[in-house]
Amino acid sequence: MNTAAKLCAYGAVLALVAGGAWVLGGAVGPVGDAGAPAQERAAHGDPHGGTVAEAEHIEEPAGLASSRGGYTFTPTRTTFTPGTTETFTFRITGPDGHALTRFETEHEKRMHLIVVRRDTAEFQHLHPELRPDGTWAVPLTLGMPGTYRAFADFVPAGGEATTLGVDLAAPGEFRPASHEPSRVATVDGYTVRLDGDLVAGRSSKLTLTITRDGRPLTDLQPYLGADGHLVALRTGDLAYLHVHPGDDSAGGPAITFHAEVPSAGTYRLFLDFRHRDVVRTAGFTVEGHA
Repeated sequence: MNTAAKLCAYGAVLALVAGGAWVLGGAVGPVGDAGAPAQERAAHGDPHGGTVAEAEHIEEPAGLASSRGGYTFTPTRTTFTPGTTETFTFRITGPDGHALTRFETEHEKRMHLIVVRRDTAEFQHLHPELRPDGTWAVPLTLGMPGTYRAFADFVPAGGEATTLGVDLAAPGEFRPASHEPSRVATVDGYTVRLDGDLVAGRSSKLTLTITRDGRPLTDLQPYLGADGHLVALRTGDLAYLHVHPGDDSAGGPAITFHAEVPSAGTYRLFLDFRHRDVVRTAGFTVEGHA
């Protein structure tokens, strides 16, 4: 075969390989980490109604990038001492590079900060305070060594709901945790049962029922304007989904959510609920189906 013919054949093979990779990538779906592209579009809850977390079309979920839509999550520091309470400070910078100082109030707060160890062994939902110069500050304790993901969930004044993520480090011997599928969680004497299935690409109804000592709990206190607050994280890349109840607060025992997950896979769900002036968190491990 002459040189020109060889080059033509080689080019044809490359085209076939590239085309196959493109098809395979589309079939697998988005997989990301801290270094995912900045133009990711969020699969986020209803930014104004607070009733249904769904989108008409989900391309890439929230929280995989530290910068998106012109906004950037910039922490002052990213390394912390395990087991020690330290002040975590950060800024959200806008398209002009300056720190934002005006945010919408969403679910009774201007900033929701979710901090979770990457194996989801630890979960925290915090509400930092905003300083006049645009710096957010909050006490933070990373209980065990490992890498953590911090999610800043906010609505810039006049803008759209946005979730950005950065990694934090707590140096030391890392002992990874594993999580078996679970739909019942027990915390401080409360039992929470999860009913419903996650189906990728469509709104899925989830019901969480809370009992204590075998009796249904009917006097839940409002937390962030609702009976409960739910966060879903896709294991592996920690794609973030933030949902709220679909119905008006009723005080329990059942709290209903509507959520849309971006893909099939394993998800960790964390429910925050308030009773007797204490906020507690129940965790679950469920499979999302295609």
